[in-house]
Amino acid sequence: MIPVDPAHVVGTGGALGAVLRHLVGQTIDVEDYPLGTFTVNVLGSFLLAVLAFGGVGGQLGLFFGTGLAGSFTTFSSFSYETVRLWETGERVRAVVNAVSSIVGGVVAIGVAHAVLAVLG
Repeated sequence: MIPVDPAHVVGTGGALGAVLRHLVGQTIDVEDYPLGTFTVNVLGSFLLAVLAFGGVGGQLGLFFGTGLAGSFTTFSSFSYETVRLWETGERVRAVVNAVSSIVGGVVAIGVAHAVLAVLG
């Protein structure tokens, strides 16, 4: 097997995650609500939890966890979009976005834990 620098593994996973995030955003984003950001953050939380609870490490952990999940999810977009909703007077939507994103991420982690527990 050819040794691969960990930075290349993370970078390759990151490139894939960024493209996937872009595609999800284009597919399901709606005009008045950052649904795409919410979706990638919840799915990314689920993926990272599966990897962490599943004991995935090494090159696979770097590729899927640090690289793919790291670039698929976006805390900066979540923060920016929440503040923009607030600034434009959409304060209820801003609060809903903040609360649902945090709760959604935590629930996704719990679901991942439960799924892995059932699968043994």
